[in-house]
Amino acid sequence: MIDIKLIRENPEIVKENIKKKFQNEKLPLVDEVKKLDSEWRTLKYKEDSLRSERNRISESVNQAKKQKEDKKAKGLIKKARSIPEEIAKIEEKRKKLEAEIMEIMYKIPNIIHKSVPIGRDASQNKVVKKIGKPKVPKYEIFNHAELAEKLNGADFDSAREISGNGFYFLKGDLALLASAMFSFSRDYMIKQGFEYFEPPLMIREKILKGVYSSQDIEQMSYKIEGEDLYLIATSEHPMIGMFFDKTLREKDLPIKITGFSPCFRKEVGSHGIEEKGFYRVHQFNKQEMIVICNPKDSYHWYDKMLKFTVEVFRALNIPVRVFESCSGDLSDLKAKGCDVEAWSPRQKKYYEVGSLTNMEEAQARRLSIRVDDGKNRYFAHTLNNTVLASPRALIALMENNQLKDGSIKIPAVLQKYMGGKKKIVTEKAKK
Repeated sequence: MIDIKLIRENPEIVKENIKKKFQNEKLPLVDEVKKLDSEWRTLKYKEDSLRSERNRISESVNQAKKQKEDKKAKGLIKKARSIPEEIAKIEEKRKKLEAEIMEIMYKIPNIIHKSVPIGRDASQNKVVKKIGKPKVPKYEIFNHAELAEKLNGADFDSAREISGNGFYFLKGDLALLASAMFSFSRDYMIKQGFEYFEPPLMIREKILKGVYSSQDIEQMSYKIEGEDLYLIATSEHPMIGMFFDKTLREKDLPIKITGFSPCFRKEVGSHGIEEKGFYRVHQFNKQEMIVICNPKDSYHWYDKMLKFTVEVFRALNIPVRVFESCSGDLSDLKAKGCDVEAWSPRQKKYYEVGSLTNMEEAQARRLSIRVDDGKNRYFAHTLNNTVLASPRALIALMENNQLKDGSIKIPAVLQKYMGGKKKIVTEKAKK
């Protein structure tokens, strides 16, 4: 959420930003907020004036009583009795306006960073760099679902029977391989100075509204019936939610947290949810990182956080590329963002395995996360980034480390988490 002062003082900047995001239908919202804000300020002035008048009358009553001017005191008291009712009426109107303004402000996109490429949609995103040499072996690379079954590492039919489409069982060495990936990524992030968390898997709506749009909540989040709780879509949400309505000391910044959790998403209307496999699913595991920092340091941390994810994937022998989001592909809270994409030798293309976001102060405004430098208070900058998400990272690992007979070569950094095992072989190879 942007600062309403920007709409008061420079509405054209806000409108130009909306145009850069190709959301022209939102242009009238700027004038609507400006009008409502003007009405709000008028009411606030009246309310404050009445409170001041009440205080002045109260002081005058005390003076009149001291001077034994009883008649004057009674007249002042009578006048004072009508003020609370007037204040209450104005306050009710003001709070109603506040709620209307807030709902509209949530819809106005964050100001994008000056470095963001301008484009209408994901088709105009920009490749920033490629790391690692993408290879296509001469032998066949099996589809991940087919290979998982050859390795006796997955059961899709049983999962579909008990839970429906979009779920799966991982088992045996393949499940251990996925666990090893997360153990490695956790230990890697701890070495970078991040504190490790395992967050709650449910979250209240007031926190969810601070990190998601209403549309996202409806399309993505599972609601717990009869309770003010939703299943989390990523560990980022409860981790940043820990700081809701808190004031942090500047000397304690940056705050660096990495969290592991299962994640749950409805994925309403998503293509691929009906397909066999685990590319697009309702439940998955994820290692996330968040940073809360001083505004002057946020793009330094943006670059560092991207570097961490790239290093994790390269340690797993997976070539990646960084794909920067253009203006039209950034969600409304984002000031700048990019995807990390892994190479698929089977499809001969890259696909998304994680995303990095700098929300600058927009998320902190929604969640009221402030910083105290000893003299002033200001909103923090917040960033989040995927370290590793399975099953997509697992698919990339399976494809890029697959041998001719379908066996999987276990990357060296994972072998210690798997009892020294160097390879996962197919059921056929075991015989």
